[in-house]
Amino acid sequence: MNPNAVSLTLENFQQVVLEDSKEKLVLVAFWADQIPESLELRDKLASKTATAGEHVIFADVDCQAQQQIAMQFGIQGLPTAVLVKAGQPIDALSGPQPDEAIEQFLAKHLPQPQDEFLAQAQAALANGDANQAYSAAKQAFDLDSSRADIKLVLADACVSCGKTEDAQALLDTVMMVDQDSYYQAVVAKLELANEASNSPELQALEAKLAESPDDPQLIQQLAAQYSQVNRHEDALALLFKRVQTARDDADSKKLLLDVMKALPDGDPLASKYRRKLYTLLY
Repeated sequence: MNPNAVSLTLENFQQVVLEDSKEKLVLVAFWADQIPESLELRDKLASKTATAGEHVIFADVDCQAQQQIAMQFGIQGLPTAVLVKAGQPIDALSGPQPDEAIEQFLAKHLPQPQDEFLAQAQAALANGDANQAYSAAKQAFDLDSSRADIKLVLADACVSCGKTEDAQALLDTVMMVDQDSYYQAVVAKLELANEASNSPELQALEAKLAESPDDPQLIQQLAAQYSQVNRHEDALALLFKRVQTARDDADSKKLLLDVMKALPDGDPLASKYRRKLYTLLY
């Protein structure tokens, strides 16, 4: 059963086809008892849209009882299904359809999982949640690595998370035709991140640590600065080296764990240092 299904009549025609189609797609399946193929297409479409209620309303039309509606759509043969958006037909199916053809038809118009992940990533970026944005954008990218809009959102999230090399690699694959204002904004953001990651303050701390390489306070200060400018790998490498040589340094170990916790869920860098730390401790 499709919980978002409705039988179209003259009474609800304006509400469903003209009003509801402004918010959702409306898929109208025309059928008649004497044409089994139309019943089969109707039932297949009802089944395949049952879980897409957020995006599509399934409406069926009994052509014997609702001849006026069939005439209004210009239906000349069955089976036929028409997809309506904002009161206008935008696509149609006619004739018996195998499952694969129906799935391809719906896939053209219904949001795909990568679209859902992309929307989540965009919302997370807008809310300043870089880690959530990265996790969602990466899932979208894993599903479709060819789309420029997904690449740009993932690159944006990478910059925010300090994955500047990953961001640059993604930007390098964006075609000229897709290098819009958002692309330029991400490029500018990456340039600023690269400048911040090698500030004079950081260089001064690095110089001090070079003179006193075993000073735990300098190590922790530099690691914290690295983390603040999203140079997480440099921070982890520095702290792990300290913990490796001074296993009783509880402050450095705590900072190491804090930097790992700050990474996005599923980040391979966190997994890498979690394994290294486990090996060191056990």
